[in-house]
Formats: sequence, C-alpha cells, structure tokens
Amino acid sequence: MSEKDPYTQTGLRESATFDKNTMAEIRRAAETGIYDIRGFGAKRKVPHFDDLLFLGASMSRYPLEGYREKCNTQVTLGTRFAKKPIVIETPVTIAGMSFGALSANAKEALGRGASEVGTSTTTGDGGMTPEERGQSTKLVYQYLPSRYGMNPDDLRKADAIEVVLGQGAKPGGGGMLLGQKITDRVAKMRTLPMGVDQRSACRHPDWTGPDDLAIKIQELREITDWQVPIYIKVGATRTYYDVKLAVKAGADVIVVDGMQGGTAATQEVFIEHVGIPTMAAIPQAVQALQEMGMHRKVQLIVSGGIRNGADVAKCMALGADAVAIGTAALIALGDNHPQWEDEYKKLGSGAGFYDDYQEGKDPAGISTQDPELSKRLDPVKAGHRLANYLRVLTMEAQTLARACGKNDLRNLEPEDLVALNVEAAAMARVPLAGTSWIPGQNGGY
Repeated sequence: MSEKDPYTQTGLRESATFDKNTMAEIRRAAETGIYDIRGFGAKRKVPHFDDLLFLGASMSRYPLEGYREKCNTQVTLGTRFAKKPIVIETPVTIAGMSFGALSANAKEALGRGASEVGTSTTTGDGGMTPEERGQSTKLVYQYLPSRYGMNPDDLRKADAIEVVLGQGAKPGGGGMLLGQKITDRVAKMRTLPMGVDQRSACRHPDWTGPDDLAIKIQELREITDWQVPIYIKVGATRTYYDVKLAVKAGADVIVVDGMQGGTAATQEVFIEHVGIPTMAAIPQAVQALQEMGMHRKVQLIVSGGIRNGADVAKCMALGADAVAIGTAALIALGDNHPQWEDEYKKLGSGAGFYDDYQEGKDPAGISTQDPELSKRLDPVKAGHRLANYLRVLTMEAQTLARACGKNDLRNLEPEDLVALNVEAAAMARVPLAGTSWIPGQNGGY
C-alpha cells in the first residue's frame, strides 16, 4: 500500500482471493445482473515470451556480423496447394480486425502500413471495404461463422482466404458488435438492422466436423480456381489435435491464436479463463506438423500477445513461419495514446487502460463508427507509424538471429532458447537456463 493509503499503518491485509478488483466485479454483477463485456485481451499474467532467453553465439557458435551479413526475413505462405502463394517481406502480418469493430480510416491505415513494408493484412468479420482492398497489396479475406458481408466476388478479390474456426480471446465463443457501432454502412454490409446488438455464431452453420471442413475448403478452392492459399485459424486450446485435423482437411496455412490475443468485445470470463498461452501452443502445433511430415510445407502463423522483435524471433525459434499482430498494430496507429488522456478519463478510463472498444467512443478514432471521432485518425500518417513499427520488429528479430549465427529468421530453433522458470521450460519445451533439463523430458516428470 502507498503512504497515502489510510490503511497503511493499520495492519489490514487485502485478500489474495477476494482482492479489491474481485470485490468490485462482484458488486457490479450484483447491481446489473449481466456479465461484463470488454475488448482487449487477457490481463492476467501468464507464462509468456519474456520467460525465454536466447543463447547468443560466442565460442561454440559463430555470430553474423552486425548489419553487414544478410539475414533473410522473406516468407512464402501457401506453398502446399495454391497456384499463387503469398510472398511477404517480413514475417509479421496484420491479424483480422473487422470494419465495424474498427473505423474505415483504421482499416485503411492498416492496409497502408502493411503494404509499405510488403506484408499482408486481414479483413476480419463483416466483409471487405474498398479502403482496405485499395490500400492492401496483400489482403487475406476472413471466412467466419457469421458470414457477415461474405460474397463470392470479394472472395475472388482476395490474395488468400482464412477460414476462422476460433479466436484466442474467445475459443468456443462468437463475436459481438453492439448496436451503437452498427451504422447504416455497417448494417448494409452485414445485412443487419441498424442499432441492434449483433452476436456472431460460435461455429459455422454448414459443417459439424473436419470432414465437412474439407468439403468447404474444396468449395473455396473451386470458387477461386485454386489460385489463392486457404488458411485455417484456430484458438489455442487442443492445439495438437486441431492442427492435425486442419492439415488433413486440406489447409495451406495454419493460424494459431493464443489466449493473449485481443478482441473488440466479448465476455471477460472468456478472455481470462478460456484457452492456453501462445507460448504453450506453438510446440504443440509444431509437433503435430512434424509428425505428419508437414512442418514448413504447411506454414504456421502464430498470434496472441506479440509485442516486439524478441517475441517474433522466439515464435520463429519455436517453429513458426510468421506471426500476426492485432493489439500492437492498433497501439502503433495511436490507440490508447496519452494525447487523449483527458477524454479517456471522461469515459471512466485512462490512456493505456481503455478497453471499452464495444462502446464505439474511442477518442483516437480507431475502434469507433462515430464520423467525428473517426476523422481524428489520419490513415496516411497512422499507416506510416504502423510501417515504422513493423520495420523495428523486423530489425530486432534480425539482430537476435544474427547473434545466434543465423542468416534466416526461420533458421532459428529451440536449441537457441532457454527458459527462466519451470513453467516456461515445460510449455516451450526448452531447457531451464543453466541446465539441460526440460520438464517432462530427459527423464523428468
């Protein structure tokens, strides 16, 4: 407790189980009778990439020299069946975030930023906007259970199709778009009534299992003449089995989204209590691909809590081909910026804490459909900020790869990593620092 806290000298102790936040939520639930809805991702601390360290080269490994020796960052996605795989210049892509959850200016800015550095962006639920398609040199079209905004013409305009089976923030649950964000344009794109809350389905209406998914993938390939890659996105839960089934169904690319992934709106109980950490999901996905002889043949994209180049490099060392960012991309655009502190306070929040994306009152003009607020986001300037951020992520990842003696980010491997604690060692399946022990392996338990 701080010195200003009146209870500092009283000897009173806060309960670890019923702390102040927990009691506040109990009171809120008792007063309203409804569960809490918010955006953002999990706020609890779980084992994450900060719990891993790289083993840089010294005597037993030979490092590459600074910026003078090349380190490749280019990745090709969709090499299994697609006639036109996507080639991205950095292994950092933009995850699916819908028009509706985000403003049209925000979607345009994402396209501009991704295109400036030669990577891809993704539509999200609700369809394809001209702003996003017009500014995205590589655009992935999400095919979701809701089918909002879906039409074959837009499918044919896409550079890849991502069939979404789950999302890291809410695996097993559907999305939400509250009525205050369903404007005339959003309503027309989604064939919905204006101003009425929308709940997306938690599963696709026309299949009940992997065999039906295989049929759907075949239909999508026929619609697109086998030109573009087909991604399958799953929320990280039973990752080992889900990846195997997705490969068997015919996916070109697997996207695994961990529990640190964000969302525009869902129940907080989902965000905090469903799914597994991103770091724990990657080895499961890689094991599944390796056992099928498909690692690197079916590409693996990982998302959920990626923040910096170290996170990117660690994902790739664990076996990913690329990563996707969502929350970090919005922050790069200007979300939760201190310049809007006074307005965040008026909304009962603060810069760095704002997570009421569902309300549509975002002062930064990003997670809103209010035309006056949306004008605050300049898509050209915001797109350039995102491009700068993507460049920094890429350079940071290259720096770490060179330090490990690797001339390609995808040459990083688990052998380059150690863990700081037992939990991270067990999840990532790398040794505890200073030992050769991997919990559950090497005769461990």
